[in-house]
Amino acid sequence: MGNDNTEYLVEVSHLKQYFPIRNGFKTIPLKAVDDVSFKIKAGETLGLVGESGCGKTTVGRSILRLYKPTSGSVKFRGEEVTEKNIHNLRKEMQMVFQDPYSSLNPRMTVEDIIGEPLDVHKLYKTREERHEKIIELMKTVGLNAEHATRYAHEFSGGQRQRIGIARALAVDPSFIVCDEPVSALDVSIQAQVVNMFEDLKKERGLSYLFIAHDLLVVHHISDRIAVMYLGHMMELADSDELMDNPVHPYTQSLLSAIPIPDPETARKSKRIILEGDVPSPLRMPSGCPFRTRCKYATEQCAKEMPELKDRGNGHFVACWNK
Repeated sequence: MGNDNTEYLVEVSHLKQYFPIRNGFKTIPLKAVDDVSFKIKAGETLGLVGESGCGKTTVGRSILRLYKPTSGSVKFRGEEVTEKNIHNLRKEMQMVFQDPYSSLNPRMTVEDIIGEPLDVHKLYKTREERHEKIIELMKTVGLNAEHATRYAHEFSGGQRQRIGIARALAVDPSFIVCDEPVSALDVSIQAQVVNMFEDLKKERGLSYLFIAHDLLVVHHISDRIAVMYLGHMMELADSDELMDNPVHPYTQSLLSAIPIPDPETARKSKRIILEGDVPSPLRMPSGCPFRTRCKYATEQCAKEMPELKDRGNGHFVACWNK
């Protein structure tokens, strides 16, 4: 993963995020994220995929200190993110939330929603300057100036997500966590929003952590892809490399589920059906969390979680048998 600190914008090291859950008379930890490490270069998009409940969103929120990590560290431009400096770093790191219906205040006009970060960080001198900045941001994300006085409920899902993106861009950040930003949108709108993210990346030199379910969307927008399962990182590689040569059995099963538009190719391709159910994060299996559903599982898999190791060309895999 490299040792030059200046090369990376975001460095996540051994991040753990445990939530205490009451179970009868005792409290047990729900291990939402368990020892996750990765790095993101300036101008890079890292896609983060995995099924619901695997800890993707928790990783994003922990990086931005919306959750205080249980242990591990997050560095931004080589500086550790802490309670003391997070307010200043908010200008550099922003988030676009999954649900555009619940992430916007229904009592605020679009102008006030987008202007709120400008108010918090005092990024204007006069009301006129504030208004001009907001209108410019609205144009950037494809909204009309006359939309400024409307409320969030008057917009479609795609337009609301654009409002959320404009709000994130208001402080001119260099890194944005995109938490499933297109999953609540129609397919036709998804393409527009994904293309807008790509255009903004080129224009503003942005870096993204792009969290999603849809591997095709992630492959389209990402430079590298990381695969998570039950709080652990299973595989991390360049986007094309991961799609063409998946090594981890879990990644292989995810890729086999992607619909193929050509009927003949679809008939020849074999879907990998995983046996059993996803274990509860409150009762995790010992060793590798995927072993209970893996046909390659051995005794060693039950004893110890495999380390995420480089198999060459920056292709990292956590598996004893692959």
